Amino acid sequence: MHRDWRGNEVTAASAATVSGIDDFVGGFLSYETRAANILAAADTDDTSPLANAYAAMLWLFLESPDGPVKAAPYLARAEAAAPHASERERMTVAAVRAWADNDIPHAIAVGEQMADAFPRELAVAKATQYHHFNVGDAPGMLRIAAHILPANADLPYAHGLAAFAYEQCHLLADAERAARTAIRLQRKEPWAHHALAHVLLTQGRNDEGRAFLDDMKDSWTGLNSFMLTHNWWHLSLVMIEQGEAARVLDHYATHIWGVWKEYSQDQIGAVSLLARLELAGVDVGDRWQDLADHLAPRIRDHVQPFLDMHYLYGLARAGRPEASTMLDSLRAHAETAPDFIRSTWREVTVPACEGLIAHAHGNYGVAAQRLLSVLPRLPEIGGSHAQRDLFEQLCDDALVRSNRLAAAQNRLEQRHAGHPHSAPTRAKLAAVYRGLGLPEQAARVAAG
Repeated sequence: MHRDWRGNEVTAASAATVSGIDDFVGGFLSYETRAANILAAADTDDTSPLANAYAAMLWLFLESPDGPVKAAPYLARAEAAAPHASERERMTVAAVRAWADNDIPHAIAVGEQMADAFPRELAVAKATQYHHFNVGDAPGMLRIAAHILPANADLPYAHGLAAFAYEQCHLLADAERAARTAIRLQRKEPWAHHALAHVLLTQGRNDEGRAFLDDMKDSWTGLNSFMLTHNWWHLSLVMIEQGEAARVLDHYATHIWGVWKEYSQDQIGAVSLLARLELAGVDVGDRWQDLADHLAPRIRDHVQPFLDMHYLYGLARAGRPEASTMLDSLRAHAETAPDFIRSTWREVTVPACEGLIAHAHGNYGVAAQRLLSVLPRLPEIGGSHAQRDLFEQLCDDALVRSNRLAAAQNRLEQRHAGHPHSAPTRAKLAAVYRGLGLPEQAARVAAG
């Protein structure tokens, strides 16, 4: 019997298969491209349920309807080999099968059982946290981290996994402590960098966040496109907060858009950043058009509400007719979505998308009404606090542009209280006060 790098027993035909498994798990945790080595390992060993289940998992991270199709032959081989494997391996296959079938509640249930019984099964733990994240269950994310951490206290990635869960639960001191523990164990821990970036942004510690990310960016080597572009996205957000939004365009083509244009996460990061730049008063030129060319094939994806909302807004901002087609498709999908998430599609995603397309087309009164109606339930769509803040900002912008200045003042003053050094927030709030005939308050805010 072979063993992997964390001491787990592995059913495999050779050490080469185990090496591929180790590359997948280690690469998955570290967001390194070596995770893709699992495909060659699975292709040459149909007796290994784990190698084939992990290969299927890799394809499912495409976050597109193609993912389950590409995963299917690997999952079939994993299931054929599973009867002769260990309980951990059989449960891994079951968790991946549930994911492929879009039975996310069952995938989570199996993952949580495994976190208790096999806390060194880190790939399933990480995937289970991802599922919790996508349905807006931050305490579930933390529960997974808490179960696996004692058995993996020597591993920086376990602390990074915990750090992000803490942050999503608004436990910011705990999140910072866990992230800094991970970085002390290993400086190159990009997920911990990401978690700490969230903390510093949330607390308005912009100068500190800028210095930290600038210091760490030399370690972002060998990363997959999501982690590379996403950490640069976080650095870009800090620059926008510091009033340097125009400089972010220098990063856009090299670090945000252009690494893997076909990938879902690269696409939504680009949509989000272009929208935030426009909200900060930056002319982004024709960049929406190139982005929309890659979003257009997504109009019937409907894999996750969070993703679809970005795709739709990007298409609408580019003035593409596919935006209306996608909205119609979304409405139809909302009526047939799986039970566990149907109400989110129907009652949150559809009205939110109606608001987003209205904003993109300049119908700001409709945009404000639709977006305000769903903001209390927005966590259900998935994504992080920082990512979903785009929709909060678009709502605020719609309020201002539809001349609902009293409502805009209420929301922007609360934002300003938490982010007193945010240059875009100060500029918007000062303009609102001037519009309300309150020059003294406008001057106070503008002065910082």
